[in-house]
Amino acid sequence: MTRAILTLNAGSSSLKLGLFDEALAPLATAHVDRLGAPEGSLNLKDAEGKAMPVPHLGPDDFATHTLALRSALGAFRTDMPELEIVAIGHRIVHGGTAHAEPEKVTDVLMDHLERLNPFAPLHQPHNLAGVRAAIEAFPGVPNVACFDTAFHRGHPFVDDTYALPRHYYEKGVRRYGFHGLSYTYIDGVLAAEEPELRAGRVVIAHLGSGASICAVHNGQSISCTMGFSTLSGLPMGTRAGELDAGVVLYLMDQEKMNAEDITELLFKRSGLIGMSGVSNDMRTLEASKSPHAAEAIDYFCHRVKREIASLAAAMGGMDALVFCGGVGENSSHVRAAVCEGLDWAGITLDQTANLAHAREISTGRVAVRVIPTNEEVVIARAAKDALHI
Repeated sequence: MTRAILTLNAGSSSLKLGLFDEALAPLATAHVDRLGAPEGSLNLKDAEGKAMPVPHLGPDDFATHTLALRSALGAFRTDMPELEIVAIGHRIVHGGTAHAEPEKVTDVLMDHLERLNPFAPLHQPHNLAGVRAAIEAFPGVPNVACFDTAFHRGHPFVDDTYALPRHYYEKGVRRYGFHGLSYTYIDGVLAAEEPELRAGRVVIAHLGSGASICAVHNGQSISCTMGFSTLSGLPMGTRAGELDAGVVLYLMDQEKMNAEDITELLFKRSGLIGMSGVSNDMRTLEASKSPHAAEAIDYFCHRVKREIASLAAAMGGMDALVFCGGVGENSSHVRAAVCEGLDWAGITLDQTANLAHAREISTGRVAVRVIPTNEEVVIARAAKDALHI
């Protein structure tokens, strides 16, 4: 019998699964794409990241989160026929102000998390749909919710508020910060491998299709570029990032756009895809000869550089800069462009090490690291700890 912890990251049209043994060693991963559509598909990888054969499945097998989950687990059982799921951990984007630690899922917790749907309407409802799918597919198996906002709950007031009338802050209109599971993982790696560095002032740049940067001092989140929503801060694959609120007023007044139109524009048609007109994928943009693609990359790197400097100021300095996420880990061009001109802050790159995607890529006073993140193992560990497995 293979006893395993399952991790779930449920989106509107995708479902990512991870399988870990009780020692948190990876067993396999699965990715359901285009969930709910006739062209829905499933990809499986083994513990080494190699593609695994996928049984024949039809569109009905991906019609809902529950069916997609069962299809993926059925595929896992082709290679692990005695697989037993003993715990399930979930990525939940928003935990609000009350949830600063992983929690076992209960009806009361689900009710509270559903009330947070307006704070993350494009993420939270789908995360919770994944929880309900797991409960339906595995009755009796305990579920644990892990919150992307939890890592940031100790922010100082000045990094937690907006300059609005105070009652909006009390109603929850504040800076929450996201990508906390990724930051938790990177902080854990530094604590285990470079504790002296971790005890200092670290800026972590999680750069991917979704992107943010966090200032962390001795393991405590000080400030994050993402605030009230996952829309704010850096430009992203399809999201606008930092935006003057007057632009939204203009879109409403002059372009006659409603909330749905603006949501579609700012979340799905802006960022790298909007600026370039080419792609939301950094790899495609770097290979493109389009001048608009180059401008989109330049703007992305410029914003990352500005935010790194501002976060260093929030901590009174910087001892380390860590790149993670799909772009941060794999694009030597982005890392070089971001660090260029930051010699005044103590950042100097070893260009050879950077091109080789080495872990240590700096020669200056500030240590610059490239550390692959792993949100799934953070979720699996939280499920194991919360349930005392």
